[in-house]
Amino acid sequence: MTFSTADLEAASALIQAHFSPTPQLPWPLLSALAGTEVWVKHENHTPIGAFKVRGGLVHLDRLRRANTALKGVISATRGNHGQSLAYAGRATNIAVTVVVPKGNSAEKNRLMQGFGARLVVHGEDFEAARDEAFRLAKAEDLVFVPSFHPDLVLGVATWALEFFRAAPKLDALYVPIGLGSGICGAVGVRDLLGLDTEIIGVQSAGADPYARSLAAGQSVVLNRADTLADGIAVRMPDERALAIIRQGVARIVTVTDDEIAQAVRAYWTATHNLAEGAGAAPLAALLKEREHRAGKRIGLVLSGGNIDLSLFRSWILERAAFA
Repeated sequence: MTFSTADLEAASALIQAHFSPTPQLPWPLLSALAGTEVWVKHENHTPIGAFKVRGGLVHLDRLRRANTALKGVISATRGNHGQSLAYAGRATNIAVTVVVPKGNSAEKNRLMQGFGARLVVHGEDFEAARDEAFRLAKAEDLVFVPSFHPDLVLGVATWALEFFRAAPKLDALYVPIGLGSGICGAVGVRDLLGLDTEIIGVQSAGADPYARSLAAGQSVVLNRADTLADGIAVRMPDERALAIIRQGVARIVTVTDDEIAQAVRAYWTATHNLAEGAGAAPLAALLKEREHRAGKRIGLVLSGGNIDLSLFRSWILERAAFA
């Protein structure tokens, strides 16, 4: 899965018609905490608070141009992918249906509906919701939008293009892995620009199919995704993403929910930015590896700021302040 500089520039122009590039900032208190220079790409400042919106805008724009008789699109999600499609659907005048599992974040559900999506609740986990989305797509003649697709990778890759161009040269970049569009986009941009930045993937220790697949040398499917960081709560790797990760990522670091919670608190106290679990996971991985990062310039993507109030209370307010 490759793209050209022209592809990236066209995607960037499309996205910037909707919102400005997000900031990339050095944070002294985070640098002190990690023992090295830290730059953060603030994708929590997009209109949906996550980098997924970039991919949604590119993919739905292409669908609209290719199919003037399009009745609508449908997908399954735990939140940010669905918000991306809902936002892009409103921007492109395409009807969007999103299927979420039972117990999904009530706040993310409301955000998707607020952007105009039809919300369907079905099943106990993401995979069950996805099966229902397939069924509804066939029954209602809707186009199913997967969570991993070349258009989505191209759109999401624009965050990495902005980051690599605007920040000083990075020795390493930590990126969370859900189904993989964010990290695959970063790998593609790094290689296209001819950089030698080390890219490190981050997964939850309770939902690490990519890490296990790399270790096993073959695709590994988990029985469950056991993490409160819903943006990276996946059981099954995408084969296309796995191939890119295998070739282009230095390693995958796994972090516990307690380590993620510590990183959420660190972002709040050091920058007053509120990160969701998936967004804070790269910082958690850096802190876990801080003994080996001294003297480096490290990039982190804060890829999501959509944390539930109840989880915010638990991870920020009900635990001891981060020291």
